[in-house]
Amino acid sequence: MYSSKKAPIEDLTDQDKLESIQYHFYKIMEALGLDLDDESLKKTPERVAKMYVNEVFRGLNEKNFPKISFFDNSTNYKDMILVDNITMFSYCEHHFVPFFGKVAVAYMPKDRVIGLSKINRIVQFIASKPQIQEKLTVEIGQKLSELLKTDDVAVFIEATHLCVASRGVRDEKSVTKTNFFSGKFLKDKMRTRFINALGK
Repeated sequence: MYSSKKAPIEDLTDQDKLESIQYHFYKIMEALGLDLDDESLKKTPERVAKMYVNEVFRGLNEKNFPKISFFDNSTNYKDMILVDNITMFSYCEHHFVPFFGKVAVAYMPKDRVIGLSKINRIVQFIASKPQIQEKLTVEIGQKLSELLKTDDVAVFIEATHLCVASRGVRDEKSVTKTNFFSGKFLKDKMRTRFINALGK
């Protein structure tokens, strides 16, 4: 049996994590009866460890948070800024298989605006860890509200979940849609403008 006690992850270096994941993934493959001397498989534990730590779960380490550029709202722009069709890949925390799709983010600026590509980077960073889509949606909205110093934020995510498409019910066509609204976007008029702008 495994223990649910949380490890002191803050004490682990990236190298510690790589070695631990590599060892434990080796044991998983061994338990499955795979030939770990096979040329195609023998480096798989190492490859998986590097993928987890350096790529798909890099969002677990706040040191990897992207550098953000802000600009004074010198034009005094007060209307909605919408960034649509942001590519998102994440992992379901229930089965550790991917879910992926598109994210749309909108906000009403106050004293400052953010570099547009930085919104994509923030979404991709937050997505890079095991989680459920609902949590991802809320975290993106809350982080942007915090960074932009505005309550007026909206987030929409439409995603395909491989835990649904590749196992269990095996429905490859279903998608899951989630929303986050705060500030002015809680009002029907602004929420409708946001949804209409997405063509949903």
